[in-house]
Amino acid sequence: MSLYPYSYAILRAVPRVERGEFVNVGVIIYCQQLDFLRAAAAIDPDRIRALDHGADIATIERAVDAVLAACEQSTGSNRENSGLVTRFGMLTAPRSTVVQPSPVHVGLTSDPQATLEQLIDRLVRAPR
Repeated sequence: MSLYPYSYAILRAVPRVERGEFVNVGVIIYCQQLDFLRAAAAIDPDRIRALDHGADIATIERAVDAVLAACEQSTGSNRENSGLVTRFGMLTAPRSTVVQPSPVHVGLTSDPQATLEQLIDRLVRAPR
């Protein structure tokens, strides 16, 4: 079984940017050697409203959906420095919006799709 390096960032809903409080709502994962860029989300409106009862859930969902869609769009080759690596960099760049990426973390995987699902379970979904 071969292991490949990957990078990931957690998507955070920040309903009141000025307070800096957040709820994890998704994960973006990138594996250059496998040309793999995907994101998954699990938005829990109740957890977000615990930070701000007036949070605009629809806006947060649209922002997360835009990230998911950006990961699905076709792109050029990363070997030309214009492909998935650039897109991952753009999606994980710091920003002051209601959906923000965490710092980028790294790991090793033999199956990036399975790793994405594990990260969503471990880092996003509420503990059971």
